[in-house]
Amino acid sequence: MSTVETTERNDVRVKLALRDPITATVMTVLTAIIAATSSGISHITWRGATKWFEIPETHVPARPFTLVMLVAAIALTVLIWNAALKRKKINGWYLVGVAIAFVLAFLVFTVAGKSDAHLPMIALLTGALSFAVPLVFGSLSGVVCERSGVINIAIEGQLLFGAFLGVVVASLTSSPVLGLFGATLAGALVAVLLALFTVNFRTDHIIVGVVLNVLVLGLTSFLYSTVLKENEASLNAVHALPKLPIPVLSDIPVVGPVLFNQTILVYLMFIAVILLQFLVYNSRWGLRMRACGEHPKAADTVGIKVNRTRWQNVILGGAIAGLGGAFFTLGQGLAFSKDMTAGAGFIALAAMILGRWNPRGAFGAALLFGFATNLGATMQTVQAGLPAEFLLMIPYVITILAVAGFVGAVKAPAAEGKPYPA
Repeated sequence: MSTVETTERNDVRVKLALRDPITATVMTVLTAIIAATSSGISHITWRGATKWFEIPETHVPARPFTLVMLVAAIALTVLIWNAALKRKKINGWYLVGVAIAFVLAFLVFTVAGKSDAHLPMIALLTGALSFAVPLVFGSLSGVVCERSGVINIAIEGQLLFGAFLGVVVASLTSSPVLGLFGATLAGALVAVLLALFTVNFRTDHIIVGVVLNVLVLGLTSFLYSTVLKENEASLNAVHALPKLPIPVLSDIPVVGPVLFNQTILVYLMFIAVILLQFLVYNSRWGLRMRACGEHPKAADTVGIKVNRTRWQNVILGGAIAGLGGAFFTLGQGLAFSKDMTAGAGFIALAAMILGRWNPRGAFGAALLFGFATNLGATMQTVQAGLPAEFLLMIPYVITILAVAGFVGAVKAPAAEGKPYPA
């Protein structure tokens, strides 16, 4: 009997997965188009890479370089198709390699043949990390909330209110560091409303999140028009967080200025990712949180207070998102303006989904979207020749493509959005 069962199991064919092969093929075709249309020399600058020595400008022949990237993309795409057709697990790094080949070819192509255009590599990488900051905090907020069973659509409102209250507190105290506490408090206040309506009043989580976003947008716009504009010096002054270079590490070529010459907000982001990655999967708190999001009845059976746990985690998630909102004012050294988050909360939500509700994965996805955001700005600076509207669309297009391609392959916590007791 066991032999028959084994034979039956072996006869079951694994479903053919075409998502990765098709994605790789599309990027390879785009790389081929870039290689076919590239000409001239591309100039890449490394200004600010290190204080120890001067890295000379790099001159890259566009056509040969893009052809090398094309060959690499084709080889990896063939490996991906081979694994898919044989119903084997596809190595995710193959797809990453195709994406890197495409991006490098695109970057070289944008400045090819332009003697007055220079690609600032350090500025591109540093800006990508900076733009990823609110997305990382927002996606971590989503992880904490949804792992405990509460869908957090209100990340956009938490970021916006964090930006608002952060600059107000910083203006009143003349301290951007204290402004970070104000931003954290703002996110937590929005989260209190989210927890109250979803956990206690058992309202639909999506509806509550959307309403809270509209509420915060209306409230901050009203206060900006009636209060902040009339008292800019005392309530909406510019207070930028200073950069805190780490001795020696900040001068490591290329890596140093990108990772170790940042503000305290960026360092807090690194700490939050590492800490949550450990706590979610290796602590009693993380186990209880995941139990409430996967099987609240089982969690209740062993003595875990499900709704209290959800309350605590929603407020914690809101505080994290509020801290990310401080980037828009204190992190960039800007005064508050209406709707200045511009949909970053929804991109953070996409990063959380793409990262499979995992802090480390959400961090990587947020970096991708941050790079896409800065890429559009950088392409305008180097006069890429593309319409400015198209360049501004880059992060949103990549967000849609990423979620459309991967959302079906990920599984949300089983009990998210479901009140307890049912």
